[in-house]
Parts: sequence; structure tokens; C-alpha cells
Amino acid sequence: MSTNNLVQKIWSFCDTLRDDGLGYNDYLEQLTYLLFLKMADENQSKYNLPDICQWKGLKAVSGGELQDKYERVLKTLADSGGMLEKIFSGAQNKIHDSAKLKKLINLIDDEDWTSTEADIKGEIYESLLQKNAENSGAGQYFTPRPVIRAMVECIHPKPNETIADPSCGTGGFFLGALEYLEKSPKLSEKQREHIKFKMFHGWEIEKATARLCLMNLYLHGIGDLEETPDIHVTDSLKTKPDQVDIVLANPPFGKSSSDIPTTGKEQAQKEGYFLRDDFWVTTSNKQLSFLQHIVTMLNEKGRAAVVLPDNVLFEGGAGEVVRKELLKVVNVHTILRLPTGIFYAQGVKSNVLFFEKKDSSEETVTKEVWFYDYRTNVHHTPKKNPLTFEHLRDFIDCYKVGNLSKRVETWSESNPEGRWRKYNYADIVARDKTNMDIFWLRDASLIDLDNLPEPDVIANDIIENLRAGLESFENVANMLKDE
Repeated sequence: MSTNNLVQKIWSFCDTLRDDGLGYNDYLEQLTYLLFLKMADENQSKYNLPDICQWKGLKAVSGGELQDKYERVLKTLADSGGMLEKIFSGAQNKIHDSAKLKKLINLIDDEDWTSTEADIKGEIYESLLQKNAENSGAGQYFTPRPVIRAMVECIHPKPNETIADPSCGTGGFFLGALEYLEKSPKLSEKQREHIKFKMFHGWEIEKATARLCLMNLYLHGIGDLEETPDIHVTDSLKTKPDQVDIVLANPPFGKSSSDIPTTGKEQAQKEGYFLRDDFWVTTSNKQLSFLQHIVTMLNEKGRAAVVLPDNVLFEGGAGEVVRKELLKVVNVHTILRLPTGIFYAQGVKSNVLFFEKKDSSEETVTKEVWFYDYRTNVHHTPKKNPLTFEHLRDFIDCYKVGNLSKRVETWSESNPEGRWRKYNYADIVARDKTNMDIFWLRDASLIDLDNLPEPDVIANDIIENLRAGLESFENVANMLKDE
């Protein structure tokens, strides 16, 4: 059975469980547990699970006995230590209809999840996570896989490097890096060991999401039953981690829902604040806090690619302070303007910022910023016209991976439609509030009234603009409140 058909088969069963009040996240979590047990059964020489946790034992019972046995299995695994404890800690059976639990077990039992040459288990799990993002309202945080792939291609990770994500979610950036590294010719055993156990470092504030991340990594060969990938269930802004070579991230959008990092020791004593004296400015804006945090995470030659909303590029107050300092202390060499309609949550206008730390005695590290406008006159929707990696191929070609000095603008006076254009540091700081929300292409829909986009595209654009405008007003209100 093809991956798509198998995903559809398993996912369609979720609709049956919704009648019992089981949400998408709960269903995915229960699939996680059962998939693990089935895979362990297929690789008994690799997995040394307690006898009570054997898959054949679950298959052999039904009714109330199945419910009791499944709950004992989860508790046993949660008390097993190592990777098992991290994945199953606090695990509960949420499928209270034994007939439906039995049917799900049979659905999983029908497939062989580990014998195929292709990594079908990983592909299917990623597809289920994407389905979850489409339907659960978490789509804002599910970074489109073509965007991840393009970010990884440009960052060009090497097998001996360390990669971190301070808001790792279900591990999409880690898997993107892993897929890229697996194309490397002749990885040594030492490099493979590093990738498996030492490369990835993540922080996720939601325990259930961190659990999905661990399982997702595990299904893709990262970690083993004894040594767990370095995934922490905590607010990463409250940590000062060891510095890494690479940060790949899509921090959560919106105002902080947790404590606020502050640069002031006196304010840090107040309820709702904590001290980050390595930040430039105190703000309740999550993205600005994460951006400052990411800079502190990088080692002296570290590099980062970060998805950030438009307001980070133009917001005054704390936003202006962060932009000025960012341009001074790191080389902000590239900004990719992403199109609307690529996230499952509407109203998201975002960009990818690429920057690196450099040894420099100069007061300002950034000399020029290259912009690639893949938003103006571009229309995507997640289902009808989804973004693909090929849509970003021209950006990657322009980026000149590993050789940024060879870049050539496609924009010129004679070619005003070129999407690739550079602005010098002096040009940017001369703009009001060091505004980096820069566009130069003409919007074709405003010029050619005979060739307007489809009505649903226009409607979605209106929704995007209204929501983005509302978010901007909320940021202004929050900034005034902070002051």
C-alpha cells in the first residue's frame, strides 16, 4: 500500500474516535504508543521490552481485558527509564471504547512498519503530523516542509556540527537536516554516531509535543533505548544553553503567554519576569525574545536560519532596538520574503532571516542584506496550489551556498521585476526605525485589472491582510502596555 493510502486509512479512523471526544493530538499520541509497540515486535532482537509489553499480548485480548492490559503496558514503559521513560512518561489510554481500540490495533497490525527499504514509518509519521497541523489549529507552527528543506540547503550542515532548535515542536527542522546529511557521501562511523546521539538539541514547552518529537526522531534512527536525543521539556528562553554551530527555528508567533525575559535585575524580581542580562531589550513579543535568544545560542562562527513574522522587520520600540543590534553584532546577510497562503493558519506573513556570527573587530558586522521577494505576485494555498521545493529553487541558486561573495542581483534598473536585490547597511539604517520590511516589485493585480487573481485568492489575501493588521495593532498595544 502506498504511503498516501496508508496515511489516509489510519487518519480516517480519527473521525470515528472524534465521536468519543478524542482530539487530533490525542489520536496522534495514541498512534505513537501503538506504533512503537508494533515496531518493537518486528525487531525483537533490537528491542528488549518487558514481557507484558509484547504486541502479541495486546492482539490476544479484547474488551475490558484489553483496556486493562493496555494501561498496564503504558505504566510499565513509563517506569522503564531511558528513552522509554521519556516517550511514555505520563502516558494514558484515552481510547475508552475497547472495540475501537481493538480496531486501531488491527489497523496497525496489518502493516509491516520496518521491513521496507524506504523509511515508510518515518514518512507516514511525518504525514500524520502534517494532517494534525491541517486540522488542529496548530498550522501556524507546522513549518512547510519545502521551506525547511530550502533553509537546510542554504545553511549546509556538516556531519560533525551541532544543530539546535529552541522551539522544536515535533522536530521538523531536525528531520530536514537529517535528510540532507544522509545524502553526504561515505559518512564515517564516527560521524554517524555523532548524528545519532550528539548533533540535535531541542527545547519544547509542551510535554505532549516533545513526546511526539522524541518519537519522530526515534522513528528516523536518532537515539536508542538507552541514550535519548537532547530534547528538553521547558521554556527555552529561561535557559542559557551551550553554544552550537547551527540554529534552525520557527519560534511561536504572538505575545508571550509565559513569563517575560528582562534585562533588568530589579524587574526580574517581580512576578511574571525572569532575568536575561544577555539580551538587548525587554519585550513581551515572543519573536523578538527568541531572536535575541538565538543570537546567544550561536558559537563564534555559528549560523542561523529563522522563520519570523513581518512585524519583526518593522515594529518600533523594542523591535527597532533588536534590529539595530542584530545588524551590528551578526552578519544578517539574507532575508527570504515568504508568500502568504503556505501555512495552515491564515494571516501569517513571514520571512526567513539568515545570519551568522563572525570574528570581527568592526563596530558593525552586517555590510549588506540581500532580499529575495517570493511574495509579490505569488499565490499559494495549502491544498489547491501548495508550495513545493522547486518553487524555492531559484532562491537557493541565487543564495550561492558556500560562496556568498559570488552573488549577483537579478534586479536592476533595466530589470525592475528581478526578485533578488541587495541593500547596503547604510541604506537600511537610514530608513525610519531601521525598517527592513522592504518591497520593490509592483503588485500586478493593482495594475492589470483585466487579469485579477481568482476570487478565492483575493478573499484569502484580504483575510491575510486583516489578520496581519490586527496582529500589528495588538503588538502596538502590548508595547504601550509594557511602557
